Parts: sequence; C-alpha cells; structure tokens
Amino acid sequence: MKALVLAGGQGSSMAPFSQTRPNPMIPVAGRYVIDHTIEALRLAGVTIVNLVVGHKQEALRQRFSGDIHSEVKVNLVEQGKAAGIGGAILAARSQFLPGEHFLLVYADTLAGANIFSVTMQSFGISNEPTAAICLTQSAEKYGNVYLGADMKITKMVEKPKKAGLGNYVLAGVFALPTTFFDELEKAQANMEKALLTLIRQNSLRAAIWEDAWLDMAYPWDILTANKMIMDKWSMASIHNGVELHNTIIRGPVKICQGAQISPGVVLEGPAYIGAGSFVGHNTLIRPYTCVGAGCVVGHGAELKNSVIFDDSVIGGLCFIGDSVVGQGANIGSGTMTINRPLDGKKIKVRIGKAMVDTGLDKIGAFVGDGAKVGASNILAPGSVMAAKAIIPHNLSYPSRGGK
Repeated sequence: MKALVLAGGQGSSMAPFSQTRPNPMIPVAGRYVIDHTIEALRLAGVTIVNLVVGHKQEALRQRFSGDIHSEVKVNLVEQGKAAGIGGAILAARSQFLPGEHFLLVYADTLAGANIFSVTMQSFGISNEPTAAICLTQSAEKYGNVYLGADMKITKMVEKPKKAGLGNYVLAGVFALPTTFFDELEKAQANMEKALLTLIRQNSLRAAIWEDAWLDMAYPWDILTANKMIMDKWSMASIHNGVELHNTIIRGPVKICQGAQISPGVVLEGPAYIGAGSFVGHNTLIRPYTCVGAGCVVGHGAELKNSVIFDDSVIGGLCFIGDSVVGQGANIGSGTMTINRPLDGKKIKVRIGKAMVDTGLDKIGAFVGDGAKVGASNILAPGSVMAAKAIIPHNLSYPSRGGK
C-alpha cells in the first residue's frame, strides 16, 4: 500500500519553531518527526510515500534529496496555494491509480507504537474505508466520533464547543480508496464534509488505537513527544568510538559517534547526546533530555527534560529545564530557566496574540532557531523567544544608567 503524508501546513501555533521549519522537521528523541513517521510506515509495509509539502518546504526537500530511507521511495508533491487538508490531499491525486487504496497520514501526529499497522490490519479485515481513533484528554480540539455496534462511525462532531466529553477522536490516520478523491471534489475540498458523506453511507469503519498518541500542536508538545518515544527505550547505546572518563551513566542513554564527554559528567537516562556534540566537565544531564548533533554544553550545566536542536550552545553553569532550544541558538553562561511559578498555577504561554493555557505546572522556555541569550539571564516560565532574537547580557557593572 502507498501512503499520502500531509506535511505542508504552516502550524503557526508551534511558534517560534514553525517560523523557520515545517513541523515534521522538529527533532524529538534524536530524529526528526518525519523520520519517525516514515520508519513506522516502512515497518507497516509501505514502500511508496507521497509527501505533500508547502510551508518552509526547503527543509523537507533537502532532507529527502538523498537516499536516506533506502526501503521507502519518497515523492515530494507541491501543495500549491493553501486550501486546507482537503486541498492538500487533492494535490497528490495524480500519484495514485484508480482502484488503489492508500494510507492518509497527518505528519504532525506521533504514536507510541505502530498505529499504521493497526489501521492497515483493520482495513484488511473489512476492506472498507477505515479511520484510526483514540481517546485524548482534550477531545474538544479534534473531530469527535461516535460508534455503532459494528465498529462503524455513526456520527462526527468537528471540535465540539463543550470540553471534557471524553469521546473518541480522529487520530490522523486513514485507510481510504482512491474514490475518496471524488468525494473530496464533490465536497469542494472540505475534508469534514467528505468524511460525513462516508458516515452517511455507513461505510467508514473505526480502528481503535489504545497506545500513546499525540497531535503536536504547541511547542510544549515537543517535550511530550520526546518523552513518549524515549519511554520505549530499554537499554543504553554508546558508539564504540566514544571515550568515557569518570562518567556516571544510569538508565538508557544513547551517545552518538564523535561525541565528547568530559570527566565528571553524569548522564541519567533516558537521554540522548547527538553526533559530534561536546559535554563539559561536571555537567548533569537528567532524564528526557535530548542534545542534538554538533552542540556544546558548557561545564557545570544542568539540563533536565529538554530538547536542544542541532548546533546550539549552552553555556557553563546554566540550568535548562522543561525547555526547547532551537537550532543554532546560543544560551550564555549562567542563564537559568525558571520552570515553575511560585503560586503553583498552571502556566500560560503567549502564542501569537493569544495566551494559551498549557495545563502544565512545569514549563521552561522556548527559544527559536538562531536566537541568542546573553550571560546571566533568567527566563520566566513559558517564555517564548522568536527565531534570531537577541537578549543582551545581564550586566551589573557598569550600570545601564551610565555610571
């Protein structure tokens, strides 16, 4: 079976990281989201992936310019003018033959195991259009579905206004016949209307997904995705060229080729150190920390439950907790991220013009690609720094008043 993967959306709620990249090119647990997706598709038996690209597509084009997935052929399809999910699907219609079936995948979703295999198995039994569904704590954000006794979807409510319904939601994975393109055209590229047509025809079957599932919509979801994948790790993996001196390692820690680990470093897994990265003396890397390739972490720093993109610098004596640091960013020595308000309230984060309630009581900072934070700064819980933003050093002498 072929797959159609939608990776062209702007994903503006993922700012500051969506400023410089498509969401599927966000790294979690040492690999880009799109690589996790394509590997899972390969394991499910998919050999051809038609990848619809749009927003910041250059990053995806560069990623797939070589043969990095030798068992899966990846065809890039230009989305063109944004016309919603339905328009993106129709943009790839020419890649499929009449009578075929295909997997439709939203590229900004991740699952704890292989949701594609489960969906394909359910489709194989019934040979009917199939939608993966799951339970989530935020059902009001998604298309809620209701089931009949025969596992057919009988009703769908797109993003209901009432919260806390606890219904099954569409999980962003479908097995569909190519005749679905006709339904989309009749619905004027409206995905919801096309799915409702299948429901009225009593022909949309559900495949229940019971493992972990995540729709990566906001920057703090990067941390959730990172943890979800790392929780599956069971053993350490250290490249045989890496030298360790007086290093303490606890749990499943992955250290890649060319990494330099200085004496006195403590690594508490699950944790990841990317290729060619340097970790300074007496640094503490705590669980669920992912340090990308080509990074520098200065001496005495402490990193906890954070994702550091490639080529970034974390200065000595920093504390980076529950945070995401973009590619090529530079965090000055002695900088601290405060990850918990003193009043214990849930943290709100400004995304664009809106303040979004994360529902979390621990959140650090979100630092965009290429941003620079001067030495000795303190970043408040939920801070968001735009790509290439600059925060000056926190100087105490001479004073800024001029004396």
